[in-house]
Amino acid sequence: MSQHGNDDKDKQGSGFKVTDRRIFSDEADKLDPSMAAPENPVVAPAPATEAEAPMPPVDFQTFVISLGSSALMHLGAIPHPETGQVQVDLVIAKHSIDMLSMLEKKTTGNLSPNEAGLLGSLLYDLRLKFVEAARK
Repeated sequence: MSQHGNDDKDKQGSGFKVTDRRIFSDEADKLDPSMAAPENPVVAPAPATEAEAPMPPVDFQTFVISLGSSALMHLGAIPHPETGQVQVDLVIAKHSIDMLSMLEKKTTGNLSPNEAGLLGSLLYDLRLKFVEAARK
């Protein structure tokens, strides 16, 4: 008898069997390529209604203008886009102005002259409007 006593088992293998259950056929070459999964799937946005305008590109200037528009709305300088009503909320307006100010400090030296000019002039105008609104 051998040292391990399992000579018969060693000859037969471990009893573990792998079965490949994939189906292979010549039909795979004939599949419609449009049915294949995309390499980098992107979820497309829902189609816009006729009343909706296409969204502007996402860039620094659009971001700054968006924050500035929010501040103007809360200063009562422009109406709310959905309700059409003018509302004043100086706390939220100040918060938006503070965010733009922080953005200006954090991006110093990293902006194009146009971007820096837009941010600087927008902050100047918003601060003046905030002081005017606070005096009312």
